[in-house]
Amino acid sequence: MTEIHPGQRVAVLVDAQNLYHSAQSLYSRNIDYSSLLEKAVQDRQLTRAIAYVIRADAPEEESFFEALVDIGFEPKIKDIKTFADGSKKADWDVGMSLDAVTLANHVDTIVLCTGDGDFSRLCSHLRHEGVRVEVMAFESSTADELVDAADSFLDLDERRETFLL
Repeated sequence: MTEIHPGQRVAVLVDAQNLYHSAQSLYSRNIDYSSLLEKAVQDRQLTRAIAYVIRADAPEEESFFEALVDIGFEPKIKDIKTFADGSKKADWDVGMSLDAVTLANHVDTIVLCTGDGDFSRLCSHLRHEGVRVEVMAFESSTADELVDAADSFLDLDERRETFLL
């Protein structure tokens, strides 16, 4: 499936941590989630928009989570884990992948907003199942294998004035 048409059912899955860290390290700016969602959907039929976020007990994060809802995202929130040695970890790779596989029977296209190469195998699986996979991320911080595994790739670097606040 390579064509985009208005009848396509689309799910948008956003790896918020990946995009946040890329935008901060590259441009010291934040993501414009409203523009991201609008471009991801492209006048198609939005079935589901999920933003995978981490709760790190920062003062502004609750208002960020509420803003995501106002934009049209369903935030899925995971608490950051702190280990005995003081290291911290939190990621949504498995949850995001499971949601994508579950949604595959209900959509024509899944838009993955991440540059994480761990999702390349997911792209291959979804495409094998007949789902169009589009990736939106900053090319300079996106794994080549993810770009290669997707049907299309939209480089946020090229339109940073649209996608960054």
